[in-house]
Amino acid sequence: MQLLLDRVAPGLVVVIRPDGDDPGRTELAEADLPEFIRREEAASRPRWVWDDTRAWYPRLLQAGVRVERCVDLRLSHAILRASTLTAGSALATAAPGPWDAARVLEDAPEPSAATLFDLDHPAETTRPSIEHEFAAQQEAVAGSAEPGRLRLLLAAESAGALIAAEMQHAGLPYSVERHDELLRAVLGPRPRYGRPEALEAVAAEIRTALESPDLNPDSPPELLKALQRAGLMVTSTRSWELRELDHPAIPAVLKFKKLARLHAANGWSWLDAWVRDGRFRPDYIPGGVVTGRWATRGGGALQLPKEVRGAVVADPGWKLVVADAAQLEPRILTGLAGDTAMAEAGRGRDLYAGIVASGAVEERAQAKVAMLGAMYGATTGDSGRLMPRLARAYPRAVRLVEDAARTGERGDIVTSRLGRSSPRPGGSWQAAQSAASGAESTPAEERRARSQARDWGRFTRNFVVQASAAEWALCWMAELRNRLARLTPAGADFTAGPHLVYFLHDEVIVHTPAESAEAVAAEVRASAEAAGRLLFGGFPVDFPVTAAVVDSYGEAK
Repeated sequence: MQLLLDRVAPGLVVVIRPDGDDPGRTELAEADLPEFIRREEAASRPRWVWDDTRAWYPRLLQAGVRVERCVDLRLSHAILRASTLTAGSALATAAPGPWDAARVLEDAPEPSAATLFDLDHPAETTRPSIEHEFAAQQEAVAGSAEPGRLRLLLAAESAGALIAAEMQHAGLPYSVERHDELLRAVLGPRPRYGRPEALEAVAAEIRTALESPDLNPDSPPELLKALQRAGLMVTSTRSWELRELDHPAIPAVLKFKKLARLHAANGWSWLDAWVRDGRFRPDYIPGGVVTGRWATRGGGALQLPKEVRGAVVADPGWKLVVADAAQLEPRILTGLAGDTAMAEAGRGRDLYAGIVASGAVEERAQAKVAMLGAMYGATTGDSGRLMPRLARAYPRAVRLVEDAARTGERGDIVTSRLGRSSPRPGGSWQAAQSAASGAESTPAEERRARSQARDWGRFTRNFVVQASAAEWALCWMAELRNRLARLTPAGADFTAGPHLVYFLHDEVIVHTPAESAEAVAAEVRASAEAAGRLLFGGFPVDFPVTAAVVDSYGEAK
């Protein structure tokens, strides 16, 4: 059963029953909504249909109400609007409207890192209709080329929105004291102002080595000039370029950059801003990246460095179950391509070791480099040298990503396993291709067009894999969320039992009572197997997951 929720006036909510034995509309005060939902959850376990999980669910969680299922219309609209599977639908061909408020940054530096913005409701001249939008989405899915896959994707995306809200509500258990200890061990005591003493000591080393007593190593222009004055042929202060240089100052510069990053991104100011009452509560943005990967708004939860992971500490009497999916993207590629030889290489063992055992390459490191080259489009160095050997051993897998790259180079769209499609390249890309195809094009214009075409091809090559991996991760978490709920005492708040508290692409953390830890680890692994079946049916590709039962996140790495 589905129940639609809408706000009709300040403080007033309408519940719409679109079908069933008792269709109709019920108005109630918003203050009465949590109790209404609690009763409906107990009686019929409906799927709640609302415009935006971020606008509804946090308030329900604060009132002690957890819902099992929902349809997030804004997230679903973004998928259906862009998917090749629904390209001919009325929803996809309609003029832009209020439901298109969440937009992709066209000029993002890297296509794979493009993020969504304008997630808060903008001012709208025409208020969007929940009923009309839900009907349009159902029609688009029903008339699509793959309705089953799309329904799974929309359900998983909406479940991800519930999980994101629940993780922010529960918070990641975090020790202020332990974080301070870890920072002191690396940076020295917390300064009242300025740099910590360890960072200042490294800055002094740099000044001495470069004979530049007034140098501020925090300033890239100043540092670049000092390096050039020292006779170094360097064009930037990027770490990858500095590592190629041989000079006594370079180790200190690299150390300074690492410590400065830690101090700026996860130092004491971060601790003051983001940790309250023993919990770190990042603001997760499901579907915040065009591939379907999540983003965060502030807090840097998706970039929590190893230096401070030891501050993620379970409560007394509780444990953390830290789970990591091994070699997720190569295994996703295996399933997408239906490559039985690659599936056999990874069955019951490390995939890269299996590739070595097949005779494709001699060493595990070569297998990893070759596989990453296939997924990211490397054509030079070791990747370029090893790629032909990988292609001979696993032609279906390599052909899939090569075809995706050629599609992108033409400016066309690729689509994930369940139906998320890549964006088309932006206006500057189209202009470059048009200029290069003209009768009077210059060699420079043609080189620029070829370069941009290859760049977009690398994006689409990886998109099909990364987007499908994001779908697997959503199915994994959704399945695990349901299994964890069954381990929680009936009638108790979900945080009284094992619950998800962290997610990073192919890794999750569950906070659980100690006595349930081993059961949780088993459910984590079973959920991964179920996610594989959801995406690839009976195709024999393994998705092994390691699940470590620990007291702190740092112990799991």
